[in-house]
Amino acid sequence: MTRQTTKHPTGTRKEWLEARIELLKAEKELTRRSDELAQRRQALPWVPVTKAYRFETEAGNVSLADLFQGRSQLLVYHFMFGPDYKAGCPSCSAIADGFNGSVVHLANHDVTLMAVSRAPLAKLQAFKHRMGWTFPWASSFGGDFNFDYSVGFTEQQQFEQGIEYNYRHEDPVSPQLSRTKSDPSSHSAMAGTDRATYQRERPGMSAFALEDGVVYHTYSTYARGLDGLWGMFQWLDRAPLGRNETGP
Repeated sequence: MTRQTTKHPTGTRKEWLEARIELLKAEKELTRRSDELAQRRQALPWVPVTKAYRFETEAGNVSLADLFQGRSQLLVYHFMFGPDYKAGCPSCSAIADGFNGSVVHLANHDVTLMAVSRAPLAKLQAFKHRMGWTFPWASSFGGDFNFDYSVGFTEQQQFEQGIEYNYRHEDPVSPQLSRTKSDPSSHSAMAGTDRATYQRERPGMSAFALEDGVVYHTYSTYARGLDGLWGMFQWLDRAPLGRNETGP
């Protein structure tokens, strides 16, 4: 007979089934709530984009409208890869690992999925090759796109003014952060930069619509608003031990 060693609560199949059916009620409510929130996202007012943003892509220097690639909807993943990074953000990379398979299906729904980062295109292409990715990735290097959509910040904002991220204000941080050596296992170290430089980029996603030649901004989300796009997390949330995380 096998000795029970787990510290997790155990029970009979009947007890498990009763608890599972009770949980199913909450899961169904969450699904209904998620459907409702999706409708509310789509009901947000559209804001015309009046600034003439430019991007470097494999097809050359293009406009924001060109990023739609002939479709009516554009989803931009704001990938943390600053001009001074040597590699992409590890968390953004984990999210982007799920993009390749989604691109073609989204295209068949009249949606283009595009990653955008501030690093020069050559850096993005080299990292893309290293990771084995095929999804489109544009560089906003030298432009205002990342700053305007609250995913890129200047040193002055970081150290003096504070930043606006995830729809709330963050106070300035100490310039000492620039002199703080990154732990070798930290995301900043894995991106090949110091903590302050790393934190001047932030993750997010933005949605745009193209109608009668006019581009509209329709939605943006940041931080944990990206959880639903991180395919690995959806699997881990259903694994026995969850996300295997101890930090925030």
